Amino acid sequence: MKYRRLGKTELTVSVIGIGTWQFGGEWGMDFTQADVDQILGKAKELGINLIDTAECYGDHLSESLIGNYLAKDRREDWIVATKFGHQFHDRFTRTDRYGAAEVLTQLDGSLRALKTDYIDLYQFHSGPDEAFDNDELWTMLDKQVQAGKIRHLGLSIGKNGNLYQTESATKVNAKTIQAVYNRLDRKPEEDVFPSCMEQDLGVLARVPLASGYLSGKYKPGAVFAGNDVRHRHDPEYVAGLLKQVEEIRKNEVPEGVDMAQWALAWCLAHPAVTTVIPGSKSPAQVEANARAAELVSADHPQAVTK
Repeated sequence: MKYRRLGKTELTVSVIGIGTWQFGGEWGMDFTQADVDQILGKAKELGINLIDTAECYGDHLSESLIGNYLAKDRREDWIVATKFGHQFHDRFTRTDRYGAAEVLTQLDGSLRALKTDYIDLYQFHSGPDEAFDNDELWTMLDKQVQAGKIRHLGLSIGKNGNLYQTESATKVNAKTIQAVYNRLDRKPEEDVFPSCMEQDLGVLARVPLASGYLSGKYKPGAVFAGNDVRHRHDPEYVAGLLKQVEEIRKNEVPEGVDMAQWALAWCLAHPAVTTVIPGSKSPAQVEANARAAELVSADHPQAVTK
């Protein structure tokens, strides 16, 4: 495993993290505690130390599964990132909750679910600019940082070109940006990443495998089950993506290199990107993703020897 400095947080994170939206049940399967224990156990064995989750991944369900694991492990070995701003009602159904009092309730709920007394990185989750422009919210969160419930604040931008929130990060004491970034979606390179580098913000690249389309598993014509979030994607859009993936596979992925590992390493080659947070459904997927670190150059602005 390789490690990088997460911007102004000064935290040292593995270049491969664990995304956990799937634990909430919206990616085609339900996870037992044993499943999650095996996935996180394998991650730790391979040197991964970053877990990214959210309160709305199954109404604290993902957090609870992670918390049950952490209760049996050394909490200090992990950097736990979660998010706020949505209330889960049912699969694929959420409502926005960005008021200061609402977020404080969410924070306390996340701490209970995660079975911890602090969160390493607490992120504003894909909210509109109107919700972001709330001094009361940021004042409340700053007090929680001072109280020790939160170590660092971050922003998970909903639109990859949201330069307004990115440029305002330092003003609200946010030290990281999370954005969708992958070989099929390079929008952050235009404005967001340059701003992150200027402010010394750590960058978490989410959806680095483009919702699995860059995993190498799916050929043109693939169909997803009704309980899989990708079932909701427009068929013409999916067909276009899979055709583009085939071209990338032929023209850009070196022969003999696993496409998913190549795609993760591709994200990590950008000088702004600190870490990627692919989801994993099994210990074998964790192991495959972790091997992408072997393709990552040690010559990176945020590289840390560990």
